[in-house]
Amino acid sequence: MSHAERVGGLIELTRPGNAIASGVLTFTGAFVAEGSGILSHLGATSAATLTTILATGAGMAINDYFDRDIDRINNPERPIPRGAVAPRTVLGFSLVMFAVAAGFALTLPPLAMGIAIVNLVALVTYTEFFKGLPGVGNLLVSYLGGSTFLFGAAAVGQLSPAVGVLFLLAALSTFAREVIKDVEDLAGDREEGLNTLPISIGQRPALLIAMAVLLIAMVASPVPYFIGTFGMAYLVLVAPAVFVMLYSGYRSFDDPTGGQSLLKFGMYFSAVAFIGGRLTLLL
Repeated sequence: MSHAERVGGLIELTRPGNAIASGVLTFTGAFVAEGSGILSHLGATSAATLTTILATGAGMAINDYFDRDIDRINNPERPIPRGAVAPRTVLGFSLVMFAVAAGFALTLPPLAMGIAIVNLVALVTYTEFFKGLPGVGNLLVSYLGGSTFLFGAAAVGQLSPAVGVLFLLAALSTFAREVIKDVEDLAGDREEGLNTLPISIGQRPALLIAMAVLLIAMVASPVPYFIGTFGMAYLVLVAPAVFVMLYSGYRSFDDPTGGQSLLKFGMYFSAVAFIGGRLTLLL
């Protein structure tokens, strides 16, 4: 492989779209918590956003390092199985990214720093220790997904019940997506000896749990409007996002790959609803 191909493989491992989207969620948490005052916390907000992007990218890369044998079955097109980059290079690359992320995190207030430390440890240990435990790995990743909002709010010193609601909504939808993704990866996970939720209780029961969690998220989705955190624009924007997520859960019974991809799109659209809903109260 050429140098350019190796660099491209390393960038691909970080899932840049996912990493940047996670950074946007951290910024959203800070914006929802602080509103127009976010400009006075621009340094902390930027540091928190960069911490999230780097840590998420590093977590994605190290996950592929630990999953390299499974990916030969589930995702042979990924950079390590196809030979674009050596496993040892991926490990070193991810550790450097974690170190830089930790450096940014050390500039933040104590609570935000604590959240960052917990999340960094969780990202490093997820695949090796928690992914194969039925439901436990899903819960850990759902916490990580929701904690982006908590982290952003803590970075500006404004952790509030409203941000807690956003954490819950994000965690619920992330849990559902992770269960659906486990169904998608069933063959490779079983070959590797992992005991994920679909392997433990069966594919259909696992998908029913994911659908039930999405229904809970749907019921809870109007709460930010009713408690006055967001304006009417939030309800207008979140309604199609919730519809897309519910449809993705339904579609996953026949097409887990398409279902989890569609669910990710619905989650990103809900982040737009959070920002739009907050803006309507500030303008």
